Amino acid sequence: MTRVPLTGGGARLVTAAAALVLLSPLAGCSSAATAVEACMGKQALSATSGELAGTYVGEAHAKGVTLTLEASDDSTGGKVTVRNWPTGSWYRSELGSTFDGSGTWDVLSGTGSDEFGHVQLSFTEPERFLQDDTLDSLSIAKDSQRTYLYEDYDPDVCPTFRLRRT
Repeated sequence: MTRVPLTGGGARLVTAAAALVLLSPLAGCSSAATAVEACMGKQALSATSGELAGTYVGEAHAKGVTLTLEASDDSTGGKVTVRNWPTGSWYRSELGSTFDGSGTWDVLSGTGSDEFGHVQLSFTEPERFLQDDTLDSLSIAKDSQRTYLYEDYDPDVCPTFRLRRT
């Protein structure tokens, strides 16, 4: 590598460019909305059960997972059916690393500490899970062509556990 000494205007230009890089936000970091929007669409503040009803298939770490949401008449949720759903650590010894099951779901709008809307799952089969014993809350992202449900684990990257409506 050959070093070329910079003097005068060239040195000022390099110094100004270095200062700009140091003062600008880090290129590898992004806001949660930007990371999610880039790969799935905009995070939803709210949604209706009619907008979310359908079958979702897993992508990335959720490959092989299927979730089906059936809307009920009350417009806040309905029946949920899952295949190859991740088992919480409490149930792994009994059910294995995944399970097939069913229960109910509700869509909750973003309010207060929960800035964005999400889907709350309550499993009754194979047995009643307590809240947080398995993945039971999914965030919502959508645009004009796609709807996703996903685990909002790290807001700085595209979610790896995500399900896309088919």
